[in-house]
Formats: sequence, C-alpha cells, structure tokens
Amino acid sequence: MKTQDWYSEWFNTPYYHILYKERNDKDAELFMKNMTSFLNLPKSAHILDLPCGKGRHSVYLNSLGYEVTGGDLAENSIESAKKFENDRLKFIVQDMRCPFDMNYDAIFNLFTSFGYFEEDKEDLLILENFKQGLKKGGFFVFDFLNAEKVKLNLVSEETKTVDHITFHIQREIKDGFIFKHISFFADGKNHSYKEQVKYLDVDKMKNYFQKACLNITRVFGDYHLNPYESETSDRLIIVAR
Repeated sequence: MKTQDWYSEWFNTPYYHILYKERNDKDAELFMKNMTSFLNLPKSAHILDLPCGKGRHSVYLNSLGYEVTGGDLAENSIESAKKFENDRLKFIVQDMRCPFDMNYDAIFNLFTSFGYFEEDKEDLLILENFKQGLKKGGFFVFDFLNAEKVKLNLVSEETKTVDHITFHIQREIKDGFIFKHISFFADGKNHSYKEQVKYLDVDKMKNYFQKACLNITRVFGDYHLNPYESETSDRLIIVAR
C-alpha cells in the first residue's frame, strides 16, 4: 500500500469505526445546528458533506430539513450510510480531488478531513474543487483540528480498549505532518495502521484559501462558534465564500 493511500486502507476497515465509536454525536449536532443558524441557510438549501464517513453529520443536517448529499471515498462507509437515504438525503462515492457533478448552496468539510496528501498542490486542488462546487453566494465550512494546540498538548502514547480490542496509539509531529500510529490484535492477527494530516495552522490555511480564491468571512475556535484562539481553541473552523 502506498504511503499516501493510508486513508483508503484504514477508513475502509471496521476497526476504524470501532476505535472512534465513542465520538460525541451531541457535539456534532450542536455544531451543525449552530453553523446552519449562523449561515442562515434556508431549508431549501442543498448541502454537500464531504467526506461524510458513515453519514452522522449528513443524517442530522437532513433531520433539520435540508437536502443533503454525503460523499466519501470509503465505499464501505457509503454502503453503510445508504440505509439512511430518503428523497432529500443521498450518499455517493466521491473523491475530493475530483470535480463535482453539480453545485451546492453549502459545502461542509468536517472533523479534520483534509491535509491527507503529501503535496500542497493536492490540498489546493481540493479547495479549488470546493470553490467550483459552490453556487453563487454559497458557503464553504472547513472544520479542522487546531494544530497549534495539538503541538502544545501532544500525548505521545496512549492505550484505549474498545469492544475488547486494545488499541496502542503513538503520536508524533514530523516532516510537516501530525502522525498517529495505531496497532492492535484482533480477529486472530496483529494489525498496524496510521493516520496522517498535514500540520496546518491558521496562517497556512489562510494562504491556501487565498490561493483557491475562497474569501474567508469568519474564523471560529469551537463548535459553540467562539472566537479562535491559537493556543487554546479546540478547533480551527473557517467559513468562506
């Protein structure tokens, strides 16, 4: 497996979803409610959630009354999400690096689903695709980890047991990336995966957005939409048009 394909391998396994099964859906719902209210999106709006994973944000956005398309590169996740489909909620296999077939009133890139790739040009291509995928006057919402806080509070080693599987997690920041190395024994054999996202602080992201011709309108630091503070905010949330 190529280094840059870690996401195709890891995100498509059942173990990824086991490790992160305790993600706080209440936080996700709070964020979606606050953001759609802040954007003043009419119920007629069509939102693209990309990547959507198994669709937790998409399903909740749809429950608020919006038409939603959830896209993800992981075919297993899309197959799982399709059970939630209705006439205003659809799930598709979509690579962020490929142009979109239609335009949207809003595009959400949530939960640190960016910066996977080695080259800056790939990150810029993705942002340009998001820009081109917006209808005139549409909104792009970018939700990323706060790299500066991560660096200040890095937990280098951790062990978590979920569903009788003990995950050994090691973290490091190296060569411009934040790495998470995950190893565990399950189903009769040893497994080893990794996650990597580019170390993207607010200045780097502002530079990216400028190059992609995305005009930043607000920067928030958490799901309550409090102002961004470099050393203390949990998230880096950017709203652009």
